[in-house]
Amino acid sequence: MDKYTQMRKALLEWYIANKRDLPWRNTHDPYQIWVSEVMLQQTQVKTVIPYFHRFIDRFPDIHVLAASDLQDVLKLWEGLGYYSRARNLHRAAGVVVKDLGGVIPSTEAKFKRLSGVGDYIAAAVLSIAYDQPLAVVDGNVKRVLSRLFLCDAPVNHSGSHAVFKKKAGELMDKAMPADYNQALMELGALVCRPKHPMCPACPLTIYCRASQRDQVGDFPRRKAARPLPEHALAVGVVMKKGKLLITRRPEKGLLGGLWEFPNGRIDDQETPNTACLRHLKTSANITAEIDTFVTRIKHAYTHFRITMDVFACCFISGRVRLNGPVDFRWLALDEIITYPLPKTVHKIMPALRKALKQ
Repeated sequence: MDKYTQMRKALLEWYIANKRDLPWRNTHDPYQIWVSEVMLQQTQVKTVIPYFHRFIDRFPDIHVLAASDLQDVLKLWEGLGYYSRARNLHRAAGVVVKDLGGVIPSTEAKFKRLSGVGDYIAAAVLSIAYDQPLAVVDGNVKRVLSRLFLCDAPVNHSGSHAVFKKKAGELMDKAMPADYNQALMELGALVCRPKHPMCPACPLTIYCRASQRDQVGDFPRRKAARPLPEHALAVGVVMKKGKLLITRRPEKGLLGGLWEFPNGRIDDQETPNTACLRHLKTSANITAEIDTFVTRIKHAYTHFRITMDVFACCFISGRVRLNGPVDFRWLALDEIITYPLPKTVHKIMPALRKALKQ
C-alpha cells in the first residue's frame, strides 16, 4: 500500500467517525447539494444551516426556485451576503428548467455553463451528488495541503489555484470522491484550523511535513494584504406625507437588486449635509431639506469599508427620476422591512425609528 493510499484510508476512516451531521449530507438531491455549496462559499457552516432550511422550505426544488420572483429569493437570502450568489443561482435554475428539462447536468462542461458555476461549485456538487472524480479546492483544502506538503504557494493568490488543484487531484480517492472531498474539507474545518490546529487529533499527522518539522504555524503562506480603502457616504431618508423613499440597485454589481435609501459618496471639501442634498438631487431629482442627523454607521465589505452619515430629510419638490437605481417606492417604515435590504439599512433602522418616533 503506497503512502497516498494510506493517507486516503486514514482520512476516510476519520471522516466516517467524526463528520458533522449537516442537513445537506442527508440527501443525494443535486439541487439541495447545489444550494448548500453556493451558500457555503465564503460563509461559515453555522451561519448557513438556518438559511439552508428556510430556503429549501420555501423553494423545495429547482422548478419552484425558477418560477419564483428574484425579489423573494433575495429577501430570503438577506443577511447571508454576497448576493450575486443568489442572483446567479436563480438565473441558473431558470436555464435548467427551461433548457435542460429540470435536470441538473452531471458533467463538468455542461454544469459550468450555468451562471455562478465555477471550479469549486462544479467539483463539489458533481462529486457529492454524482460521484464525479473532481477534486474540490476551497480555503480549508488549501490549508490542509499547504501544511501536508509544505506548499509555498500563497493561498490568497489566484495564480496558486492550479497548484492546489493539481495536488488535490493527485491525492483524491477516485473511487469515493464524495466522501473524500467532504473529508478533506471537514478536516480543515474541525482539526487543521487556521489558528490552534489540533495536530494530535489529526489522522494525517504522521504524513504532515509541517507537523514533522514543527512548522504548522508557518503555513499556509499568504501574500500581504493591501489596506482596505475607506469611503464616506451620505444617506438621505426623505419623508413625504408619512412615506419614505427607497430605491432599488441595479441587479448587476454590489448588492444588486436590493433596496436602500438614496446615498452617495462625500467628496473632498464637502460636508455630509451638502453631499446628502446633492445626491438626492442628482440621483433622484428630489429637492429636500435636512430635518435632523439620524446616525453614523460603519460597515465593512470584502474589499473596502464605508462610513455612512444618515439624515432625515423633508421633501420640498421634484418628481422622482432615477440616475443609477432602477426602481423606487414611497413606503411606510414598517413596509420597508418587507423588501430585501442590505445590512447597512438594518443598521440604520433602530436610530431611524427613534428619530421618527415610530
